[in-house]
Amino acid sequence: MTTDNVKQQRHQERQQRLKAQVDSAIAAASDDKGLLLVITGNGKGKSTSGFGTVARAVGHGLSAAVVQFIKGNWDCGERNLLAQHGVQFAVMATGFTWDTQDKAADIAAAEQTWLQAEQFLVDPNIDMVLLDELTYMLSYHYLPLERIEQALLNRPATQHVVITGRACHRRIIELADTVSEVQNVKHAFDHGIKAQRGVDW
Repeated sequence: MTTDNVKQQRHQERQQRLKAQVDSAIAAASDDKGLLLVITGNGKGKSTSGFGTVARAVGHGLSAAVVQFIKGNWDCGERNLLAQHGVQFAVMATGFTWDTQDKAADIAAAEQTWLQAEQFLVDPNIDMVLLDELTYMLSYHYLPLERIEQALLNRPATQHVVITGRACHRRIIELADTVSEVQNVKHAFDHGIKAQRGVDW
């Protein structure tokens, strides 16, 4: 047997063992439930990932709703597209807190937007809810943690929820089924490049 044949045989044996492990894990995963996903960290791409998950759900014929905090007054390519496919939106539409500089108004806007989020989170006809930038509402103490926890815990059993934003509260992370952390390695804005339409918004 040639050296190449030996390498090929060893590779095939490794792949067969790997396939057996993967097949076993898939067979053991029998639970079917609505998932709570958290996408956090200080890197770019958290909202993009959240919207991508919504697009995937819609592509499979699921219904979805999106609640946007913080950046809601920007033109939003994802909103422009997904609204055409029946995705409902609730938008805080106050922009960044350093733009408004009015904490009382921001809290009132957060409360109003969360009321709409709660309506989505009790609706069994909505398969997925994206709570985009929700983490800031907790970091800034605009919304009570306990109220958010209860809404997440009491949602329909098969409803999926995606939460995005930096510094996600540890209690939300503990509730989550899947948590991903996006790290900042390099960002164009730090080098004087302005936000690009179709890439950053």
